[in-house]
Amino acid sequence: MRTYFQLGAAGFRRYSTYRLAIVAGVFTQSVFGFIRVSVLFAAITVAGGELAGYDQRQASTYVWLGQALLAPLALFGWSELADRIKNGDIAVDLARPVDVQLAWWAADFGRALFQLLTRGLAPLVIGAITVGIALPGSWTAYPLGAISVVLGVSLSFVLRFEVNLVAFWMIDIRGFIGLYFVVVAPFSGLYIPVHLFPDWLKTIAYATPFPSLLQFPIDVLSGRVLGSDALLVVAMQAGWLVLLVVLTRWLMARAARKLVVQGG
Repeated sequence: MRTYFQLGAAGFRRYSTYRLAIVAGVFTQSVFGFIRVSVLFAAITVAGGELAGYDQRQASTYVWLGQALLAPLALFGWSELADRIKNGDIAVDLARPVDVQLAWWAADFGRALFQLLTRGLAPLVIGAITVGIALPGSWTAYPLGAISVVLGVSLSFVLRFEVNLVAFWMIDIRGFIGLYFVVVAPFSGLYIPVHLFPDWLKTIAYATPFPSLLQFPIDVLSGRVLGSDALLVVAMQAGWLVLLVVLTRWLMARAARKLVVQGG
């Protein structure tokens, strides 16, 4: 367990070296936050002051919490594991006395924690000061929201890890990474809340794990769902995580049996 804590700490330190990238990221996410708020405010005004349970203050909360979680969730994709599979370094990883998936998971937690403390909190504070956000109506939203965020970050990692595993069977997975973002972005609630979708599209979205990445953590953190409803949301996220981890372990076992390293 100590090894995984050290890998998490290494992931945290690795991203702390890119200070200019942090500043640029905070600026970019703040600008896009203002754009998203403006669009949602216009839609709510046209709808008569409320849209699917969102008034302007709740919409602002949704947007700025989303901007805060965007970098920790890394929805835009990741290909480091695929690169190591492609160049054969994965053989070294599999020979090490640590679990490959848990090692990458620990490092990703370190990365996510650093991104949350820097590129996450700064846009949230900027949005709260300039536009305003609504605080949840119960203190339980904070601990349950923290658990929901951890589960969302974990789900995001496991899904990205599975996309990278395709590299065991395909030489170039850039198309899969692009397709992943095309699907995950709208269904996770990145553009607009999933609750605003028409019923048929909402049903499809809720049948996937993607709302558990962003929409559900925001629902819990903002107090949109409280009490037993919040517990149900967290349980649903945990269920998806268990299911996807089992699927990942099965894929890893199949891939390791067929691994061929060029020149090795």
